[in-house]
Order: sequence, then C-alpha cells, then structure tokens
Amino acid sequence: MLKNESKRLVTKAEKLCEQRGVRLTPARREVFEILAAEANAIGAYDLLDKLKTAVPNAKPPTIYRALDFLQEQGFVHKITSSNSYVLCSHFGHQHPVQMLICENCGSVQEIQSDGVYEELYKQAEEQGFLVSTQTIEAHGRCRDCHI
Repeated sequence: MLKNESKRLVTKAEKLCEQRGVRLTPARREVFEILAAEANAIGAYDLLDKLKTAVPNAKPPTIYRALDFLQEQGFVHKITSSNSYVLCSHFGHQHPVQMLICENCGSVQEIQSDGVYEELYKQAEEQGFLVSTQTIEAHGRCRDCHI
C-alpha cells in the first residue's frame, strides 16, 4: 500500500479510537501500520517478526492482544482458513465480510456482495439461529494468476 494511504488509514483509525474512547497504543498502532503496508494476509508470527524491528521486546501475547483489539474495532479481518490477518478495506462500521483468496499468490480481496448477508440471515432466522457475525472465504485464483 502507498505510504500516504497508510498514513491516511492510521489517522482514520486514531480518530475512530478517540471517538470510541479506546486507545491505539504504540504496539497496536505499529501492528496496524504493518498490516496497512502488506499487500496480502499475514500470519501472527510473521507480524511479530516485523513488529520486533520497532518493539524489540515484543512477544506472542503482544501481537495477539494487538490483533484482538484491532479485530474488535473492525480494523482487521482474520482469514480463518490460513490463520492470517488482513487490514479491512473499509473499516469504521461493522459489515458482513466476503474474502476472495488466491490459492496461487496469496492475495486477498475483500468484497461486499449484495444480498448475501440478507439471505444468510433470513435462512438462519428460519432455523431459529441469530447470526452475530459473518465471514465468507472463497478460495480460487485471482485475475493475475488464472491468465
């Protein structure tokens, strides 16, 4: 991601944290910045390795606490199938998540498909189930890899 875009996203995250009365600590901010600079999803231990350049004494609990906070704030999404994390492309509001994950190059694209959540919610409700969150992971090949 471009450096100016990363700065804009950090500023937006800081403002949202201030509005919500939560704190974007230096470690949380650093993890956010690392994710903002990543083109693909990244695992927690790879994040930890990158974090150690700025926070040499960082340990696994540091990264997991930061990731938990960033997920709670809606800034990042967890890719369950690969146990990795990606910055939300339009954080600031809760929304259903659909991810297109390239099995070849590892790129992750977040999309919003009209009607997907509504249909899922409706069918779940018919079963007496209340959906609290929804993430759909679709695996395949991206435009660049299937050519």
